[in-house]
Amino acid sequence: MSDGPFMPKATAVWLVENTTLSFKQIANFCNLHELEVKGIADGDVAKGIKAYNPILAGQLTRDEINLCSENHERPLSLSKKNQEIVVSSERKKSKYTPISKRKDRPDAVLWLVKNFPQLSDGQIAKLVGSTKGTVALIRNRTYWNFFKFISKRSCNFKFV
Repeated sequence: MSDGPFMPKATAVWLVENTTLSFKQIANFCNLHELEVKGIADGDVAKGIKAYNPILAGQLTRDEINLCSENHERPLSLSKKNQEIVVSSERKKSKYTPISKRKDRPDAVLWLVKNFPQLSDGQIAKLVGSTKGTVALIRNRTYWNFFKFISKRSCNFKFV
């Protein structure tokens, strides 16, 4: 990780607007040129950049800003977080499976397509609570899990 703040220009905009720090202090903290910070203060540079609060982000403390505001020779220092990142050794939870891809609906669509080929995709989708796209994929045998649930049924049929 670098020695500067997360979003340097946005942080500089916030520091210029909300503190009495010198341009040199802000420039050194944000790794910018002093004239660029002066341009931010004048409104020539970073017109559309939204200010980023380094205190809320945990990059600076209010005490640090107050100390540096009193002494313009003191540089701002990035606050280091003392929290350690804990990596859990828990088992990874299974990914959510959408309702339309669960077992019952594709099976119902397959049964309706097999036994009532005269029904349109829209009618089957309304009956089952699925989508037209899923019905079309099952009818065309291109559904992502088509052959898996066909082999479970062990039935041979032809689509009309």
